[in-house]
Amino acid sequence: MSNTNGSTFVYVTFIRTTPEELWTALTTTEFIKQYWFGMHIDTDWAAGSPWKLLFEDGEVADAGVVVEYDRPKRLVLDWRNEWKPELKAEGFARCTIELEQVDEAVKLSLVHSTEFPESQLIQAVSGGWPRILSNLKSLLETGDVLMKKK
Repeated sequence: MSNTNGSTFVYVTFIRTTPEELWTALTTTEFIKQYWFGMHIDTDWAAGSPWKLLFEDGEVADAGVVVEYDRPKRLVLDWRNEWKPELKAEGFARCTIELEQVDEAVKLSLVHSTEFPESQLIQAVSGGWPRILSNLKSLLETGDVLMKKK
């Protein structure tokens, strides 16, 4: 979704798990590799710390700063694409993930936004996040990912 004030992508899903298990899945390198097509995040998760999303070969895909880390409720990252010049040129976006227990499931709400109108980055993440989060949901609920790495 975009408007004159910027661009925003919103995704909400419900996962049959606990907030702690989902938080661990979102922030543990070995778990991330399973549902994020072999990629992993390098950070210490402290507010103000840098983070990097790395391809299997170690090339940096995305990077930024951990803005907020409130286990197991809220994670906020400043986010910039590092491997596509046209996306990197847009500068930093913000990714906010919130977890909320709802009956036997956890509601995962993700908002990825930027002040850049008609953002190519937001267009790109709007295709990536549904695949990543569908894999995460499937992995937590069934023990296997929905989509394998190509």
